[in-house]
Amino acid sequence: MLNISELSLRSPHFRASDRLLQPFWDHLLLHHLSLVSSPFLPVILAFSCYFCFSLPFAVLDLLGERVPLFHKYKIQQNRRPTLGMMAKSFMTSLYNHIFFVLPAVIIGMFILPTPTLPRDAPTLYQLFTEGLAILLLFDTQYFIWHFVHHKNLQLYRWVHAVHHEYMAPFSWSTEQLSIPELMTVGFWSNLDPILLRCHPLSTWCITVLSIWMSVEDHIGYDLPWTLSHLVPFGLLGGAPAHDLHHQKPSSNYAPFFSHWDRIFGTAMSLKKKNVD
Repeated sequence: MLNISELSLRSPHFRASDRLLQPFWDHLLLHHLSLVSSPFLPVILAFSCYFCFSLPFAVLDLLGERVPLFHKYKIQQNRRPTLGMMAKSFMTSLYNHIFFVLPAVIIGMFILPTPTLPRDAPTLYQLFTEGLAILLLFDTQYFIWHFVHHKNLQLYRWVHAVHHEYMAPFSWSTEQLSIPELMTVGFWSNLDPILLRCHPLSTWCITVLSIWMSVEDHIGYDLPWTLSHLVPFGLLGGAPAHDLHHQKPSSNYAPFFSHWDRIFGTAMSLKKKNVD
C-alpha cells in the first residue's frame, strides 16, 4: 500500500491550498485511500476504460447501415467486424491481463519499493504539462519500437503480427496484442511517469486519455468530433492515420501524434470522401 508522508487522516480538514484540484485530491485520500493506494488501480483503470470506450463503437459496427448517421463515416465500409472477431479480440486482451499483467503486478509488489502519495494535488498547469510529457515520450518510444518491428520480419512475425490480423481495425482490436508487445507497452506506461516525476493524479488522468486515444485510433470511423479533428494543425493522426497503417503497414507508425511520421517521411493520409 502507498504511504502518505506526515498525513493525518483523523481530521477531514487538510492544510489550505489554492490548488483547484486539492478538494478532489483530499477526498480521494480521505475516503478512497484503499483504492488509490492499490497497485492494481492502474490495471483496473486501464482495462475498464478499454471496455467502456470500445463498447459503443462495437454496437455501431454491429448495427452497420441501420445507423446511417454514423455509418457514413466508416472508413472501410466494405469491411465490417463480426461478433466472432470482436469476441476474439476482447478475450485475447482479457486473457493477457489475467495471466500476465496481474501476475506482473503481484510480483512487483514484492520487489519494487513502496511509493508515496503526495499531500498536495497537482496544479492544472502541472496536470497538463505532465500529461503532455507522458504522451510525447510514449509516442516517441512506440514510434521507434513500431518502426523496428515492421522492418524486421522476425520481430514482426513473432511479436507484432497479432495486432495486424485484421486489415480494418475496430474498437476491440485496440488491445489485441501479443504478450511481448503488451508487456512492453505496460512497462513504458508505468516507467514513464516515474522518470518524469509525475503526480499520481496526472498519471491516472493521462491513462484514461491515452486509452481513449488508442481506442479512437482503432474505431474505423473518421468522425468529425474526434480528437484528430478537434486538435488543430493535424497534430494527431487519429483513426484515419491508423486505419491506413493497417491497410499500408509501411506508413503512420506513431500511435498518437503525427510529427515523427512527418519527419521520417512515413506519414500518409486518407483520401477525403464526401459523406453528405
